[in-house]
Amino acid sequence: MTPSSVSSSASSSANGAPIVTVTPNPSLDRTIELPELVRGGVHRATSVRIDPGGKGVNVARALAAAGHRTIALLPSGLTPGNRLAELLETTAVTTVTVPIADATRTNITLVEPDGVTTKINERGPSLSAAEAEALMHRAVTLGAGASWLVSCGSLPAGVGDDFHAELVRRARRPGLKIAVDTSDAPLHAAVAAHPDLIKPNHEELAELVGRPLGSLGDVLLAARELRARGIGSVLVSLGAGGALLVDRSGEHHARTPPITVRSTVGAGDSTLAGFLAAGGEGPDALRLAVAYGAAACRLPGTAGPGPHDIHLDDVVLEPTPDVTFALTGDAA
Repeated sequence: MTPSSVSSSASSSANGAPIVTVTPNPSLDRTIELPELVRGGVHRATSVRIDPGGKGVNVARALAAAGHRTIALLPSGLTPGNRLAELLETTAVTTVTVPIADATRTNITLVEPDGVTTKINERGPSLSAAEAEALMHRAVTLGAGASWLVSCGSLPAGVGDDFHAELVRRARRPGLKIAVDTSDAPLHAAVAAHPDLIKPNHEELAELVGRPLGSLGDVLLAARELRARGIGSVLVSLGAGGALLVDRSGEHHARTPPITVRSTVGAGDSTLAGFLAAGGEGPDALRLAVAYGAAACRLPGTAGPGPHDIHLDDVVLEPTPDVTFALTGDAA
């Protein structure tokens, strides 16, 4: 089995079991702001930034910034992987890396002044069977001491579509809650394993249930179906429409007034982080989730919001979801 390496940054002030995030396909995120994107043209950037990225990494950074004990597990390969780990060392995230032979991917995001975002995501490295099993084994081990185990994002070559689902099955134990945030075939497989929480966006939920979801009522029916299939909680991010939560506390919708968007990259990850930061259940957690998602949209690149960026008073919690509320199809 491939050995793992561990590096710890500044300690968190929070007590209790940590939240562990698993990111099978992390990235260095390079964000370039442009005056205008013209196909075939020569462009001069107005700003460039590099952030540690990948869905689970983004969730971990936001949680750690809020003072929660957080461990981010990820495979790390060659120079990009080393650079990603170095960037995380400057945060309050404890980073656990599983060495791999291939290079960690680098993703590029092009952002225009009106908030329109163009992403170019590399597929990522190819993991050997031994590397994939080392990642799985380390995740299960870390989950044994966690309050939440959060498995997120796309899967690199060499890792089967059932990775998130298999992690749910192998890590499940009393006292541990497991969340999955992914898409396509890995999301279908994960749903069959019955995690405690899934966080699809509008488009991912539509693909999951196999039909268009044009209104909040359509989303609500789809979330109810998933609950009936054994999912503990369904948190759906709706872009400008806020987010919908269906869990044992009931059915809740929250959103903010229109905001000026600087970048939507990582907004859904911040939504999940806010939800977990508030306990991972109920309308108060949904309000904080939407506040975090909106805060992320106001920031450049995948900077990730901190507590000072959160405007909870801006979030409107609807007492009853308006089933006629039309959705635009934007995703986060």
